[in-house]
Amino acid sequence: MQRNRLAVAAAAALAATLAAGCSGAAQEPAAPAAQSSAPAGPVKLTYWTWVPNMDKIAAAWNSANPDIQVTVSKQAGGDDAAAKFLTAAKAGNPPDLVQAEYQMLPSFVAADAVADLSGDVAQAKGEFGEGVWGLVTLGTDAVYALPQDSGPMMLYYRQDLFDKYGIEVPKTWDEYAEAARTVRKKDPKVFLGTFSSKDPGAFVGLAQQAGAQWWSISGESWKVAVDDDATRKVADYWGGLVKEGAIDDQPYFTPEWNKALNDGKLLTWPSAVWAPGVLSSNAPKAKGRWAIAPLPQWGTGENASGFWGGSSTAVAAKSANRAAAAKFATWLNTDPEALGLLVKEGAVYPAAAKGGTMLGEAPDYFSNQPDFWQQAAAISATARGFTFGPNVGVTYNAFKDTFDKAVQDRSAFSEAVGKMQEATVADMRKSGFQLAQ
Repeated sequence: MQRNRLAVAAAAALAATLAAGCSGAAQEPAAPAAQSSAPAGPVKLTYWTWVPNMDKIAAAWNSANPDIQVTVSKQAGGDDAAAKFLTAAKAGNPPDLVQAEYQMLPSFVAADAVADLSGDVAQAKGEFGEGVWGLVTLGTDAVYALPQDSGPMMLYYRQDLFDKYGIEVPKTWDEYAEAARTVRKKDPKVFLGTFSSKDPGAFVGLAQQAGAQWWSISGESWKVAVDDDATRKVADYWGGLVKEGAIDDQPYFTPEWNKALNDGKLLTWPSAVWAPGVLSSNAPKAKGRWAIAPLPQWGTGENASGFWGGSSTAVAAKSANRAAAAKFATWLNTDPEALGLLVKEGAVYPAAAKGGTMLGEAPDYFSNQPDFWQQAAAISATARGFTFGPNVGVTYNAFKDTFDKAVQDRSAFSEAVGKMQEATVADMRKSGFQLAQ
């Protein structure tokens, strides 16, 4: 699928999805730039990114490639960074390369702001697992970015307290529910886990694990299935545990949540590979007491995970040096030297399959688990693919609104999922996107 097939009424969609500064009247999508060839002389590229010490990583490239010099411009990240890039793309002066979170990439595609690199980076496909590769193709033959880092999800658990309460690491979600009930019976002040109505990214990752596909592309239309069976199953599971009182409903990243982790009142956290940094900062007293395992599975014998977070390296559609930019992006995300630097200097968990070999000692917080990175790499390989849509911000906001109310009212979580579907579809129709029936 070509970019212009996704560019229908992109400006209106982005006005609803991102900051108000990105809004404006819809415009005719720009024609895809002609495929550029490698430059004959020195070129200068600008790269917008929030990875720490990326200037040091680019310096290694610049030293070995005097004809293609990369200047790094540090960005804040998040929605503000996405809005800034879209504004620059609309004005005709974007950077050559931009770090793009996976959930924001479809918005960039819809705005015709990033290039299809399939003719430049086809050889890189084999460097990535199928799940993470699907995040940059949107399920099409195009390639809109190179995966840079990923957030495969796993189960973090208090090994010492599992031993204290006599519970085994759950291999299925049914076992997790039984363990949650057991913990509550043995100590009413302790919860096995919590459900956060403030963190849609976590819920999306759990839905992915169950096989959810909220968006897909059919011909020239989008198909929206936020309320698919897999998502409803996940929602009803957690909603049932919250209503029963088997788990807590404390949102993540709050002072109360931090204290519960630190004091041993929360025993698990289904989270992503970046969680050690959060735990070391927010629960320092528990250092050396946490361990990791694969997420519990929905069926015995299954082996699947999902993603929470991660980003890619995209090339602006209006870059005058697309081939050179694609060459740098490929090096950055597949070359062993670059992957090593991403780990050492940028504290990045590389998306490339061989990136796991660049990781040495376990995080200091997990000194009790020397095989931390080996386990993480094995879990990462099981993460299922997923396609984000062009108005993910609307869907995420609907999650917060509807699940907040469901938690407060102890109403069915699957009803909240249905309202997310309605909000997503209504916004896409209002914005002019063509939807498949």
